Amino acid sequence: MARVCDITGKRPQVGNNVSHANNKTKRKFLPNLHKKSFYVPEEDAWITLKVCSKALRTINKNGISSVLKKAQNEGFIIIK
Repeated sequence: MARVCDITGKRPQVGNNVSHANNKTKRKFLPNLHKKSFYVPEEDAWITLKVCSKALRTINKNGISSVLKKAQNEGFIIIK
């Protein structure tokens, strides 16, 4: 299962762990993803999306329908 947000397209980033002795080892910064079901009244259906916390805040602010349209225009999701 890919660790990618369906709305924003956030992916894992690569960085370094830095020790007290300034030794650097590779690590991943993972997005804060949640599997969440949303009710879309226009389609009268429930959809399940993998969204990050920032996307949840955006959905609460703007509504699921407008966020889905924007994500489709940006190419993150495909709505049939």
